[in-house]
Amino acid sequence: MENKTLKAIFINGSPRKKWNTFKALESAMKGAQDAGAECELVNLYDIDFKGCKSCFACKIKNSKTNGVCALKDDLRPILERCREADVIVLGSPVYYSYPTGEIRSFMERLMFPIGTYLYENGKHICLRDKVIPTAMIFTMNCPRDYMKEIGYPPILEENTKVMADIYGYSETLYVCNTYQFNDYSRYDFNLFSEEEKRKYRDEHFETDLKNAYELGKRLVQKCREAE
Repeated sequence: MENKTLKAIFINGSPRKKWNTFKALESAMKGAQDAGAECELVNLYDIDFKGCKSCFACKIKNSKTNGVCALKDDLRPILERCREADVIVLGSPVYYSYPTGEIRSFMERLMFPIGTYLYENGKHICLRDKVIPTAMIFTMNCPRDYMKEIGYPPILEENTKVMADIYGYSETLYVCNTYQFNDYSRYDFNLFSEEEKRKYRDEHFETDLKNAYELGKRLVQKCREAE
């Protein structure tokens, strides 16, 4: 077991492939790599897929599709790699209090086949043979205090709770008050100050990336400890 190469997959649910969410995932991936994992990053907006179609093929007794999403599209090979992964990290910006529709559609396809309608000894039965450490990284324009004031954590952490229920373990990382544009002069806004945004980014974003790095590293270490 000592020589086993752990696999970690990182899912970017942002349409922006080189911005805040991507950078946080990239940093988490570097932490996982430094902990010895083989890593892959997937940009969901590059993939043609839809959410769960409620066909229930993944729940049919004694079928080849039991526990597996039966839809045949561009997401299927990625779901197969997720089934082989030892660590799964999802990242998304927050739009109108929720993760992107793309990440939610992905989560439906990822988790519904593994979860079941079965309970045993008061516990939800999931079709996995081990605990898979997972995490949700949420990036957002609003500052941390305001995020709490408007009630984001209870909403967003419902996603983390489901991940924990399905896979046995999950964490949440918030990246707040993000810098949104390369050139603020091109856009209409008066809710915030570009100067303050830039100052906050310069003072805090490296810490956010370090936290993401430590997250990726920590999840892989949890796998090692369980071996």
